[in-house]
Amino acid sequence: MVLDALTRLDHRLFRRTQASRHWQQRAWLARWISRTGDGPPYVLLGLFFWLSREAPLQAYVLDLLLAFALELPLYLSLKNGCRRRRPALALPDARAYIAPSDRFSLPSGHTAAAMLVASLSLLHFGAAAWPVLPWALLVGWSRVWLGVHFPSDILAGLLLGGLVALLVF
Repeated sequence: MVLDALTRLDHRLFRRTQASRHWQQRAWLARWISRTGDGPPYVLLGLFFWLSREAPLQAYVLDLLLAFALELPLYLSLKNGCRRRRPALALPDARAYIAPSDRFSLPSGHTAAAMLVASLSLLHFGAAAWPVLPWALLVGWSRVWLGVHFPSDILAGLLLGGLVALLVF
């Protein structure tokens, strides 16, 4: 009964996002934000920090590598274990603005990765890194905006990324 109520809330929030003309007209922005949470920017960031030869930045890169080595199998296990269908497959009126990489949505891998980076950045660099937190939240919201995740998928990704970062740090 509680799970049904949460699912209805999730669907309602998703549909409100999809119904907004404002959001539909700015899908390009959501695509761009989402792409900042893809793998290549993380690799470039890691290389840049590693090549700086500064010990604090290199320690951060090593923690990122360890964290991603833990997060990825956890993410895949959860996603393939839960097998929650993406909105376009679960709701007849849902529209995806991008092609997802697979059929399952829980948790959001983009959000988990972004939150992992944001959390480790805050843990390593303190207040100087605070702008990465809104970025991680925007990456998550962009995935709902693009129609490939429900809001609870984003919450699960935030928790996964944050908890793995705390575990590694």
